[in-house]
Amino acid sequence: MTNEERRMTAATLMRELGHDFVAHDLDDEQLDEIRAHLEELQRIVAHGQLRTRVVPSGALQSFKMAVPSENSLEKHQLFSDSIVSGGSNPMGLGGYLWREGDVSVMQVTLGKAFEGAPGRAHGGIVAALLDETMGLVMAINDVLAYTVQLDISYLAPTPVNEPIIARAWLKERDGRKLLIAATVQAGETELASATGLFIAVDPQKFLEHLAVVD
Repeated sequence: MTNEERRMTAATLMRELGHDFVAHDLDDEQLDEIRAHLEELQRIVAHGQLRTRVVPSGALQSFKMAVPSENSLEKHQLFSDSIVSGGSNPMGLGGYLWREGDVSVMQVTLGKAFEGAPGRAHGGIVAALLDETMGLVMAINDVLAYTVQLDISYLAPTPVNEPIIARAWLKERDGRKLLIAATVQAGETELASATGLFIAVDPQKFLEHLAVVD
């Protein structure tokens, strides 16, 4: 197991712990025991070397990533620490990403810690899911871009602890402006739809603040 695989495994356990903590009542003794363990774990982590976000050198010359197809066992991750799709971020959604032709897809099960109204995922989490899935469209179309405007219609409650799928695709492009459309579904139920305006940027400038590795 590589260091990054170990990091992803630890992050997954921390995400699951957070959801379990929100979902369960604990007595004083249990909470004191948890606090003691967490204080020790926090001490270990805080003494580690500061982490610098890195990007493979090839990404600077050609941003277009090999977004895996639906049948691929790979997971798409440009940045493993991404708050939405990064497998190494303990506060992230831990989604699975792939492409269906020119459509980007992200599947995720939102745990209890992402609950807004009882039994429903917070709308801001759904917005983040939509924005991230739209971002994959940039990779498919070989462009780097910033979100400028995101318009969302919430059509039905988004459940927690159930798989949901977001899809996004390019509607039109006018120079640096890209208009992306997206939906979120649970089974056959459409939960939300959105359009987003993105502005393309120079990949060198977009990534210049990151450390580059070979």
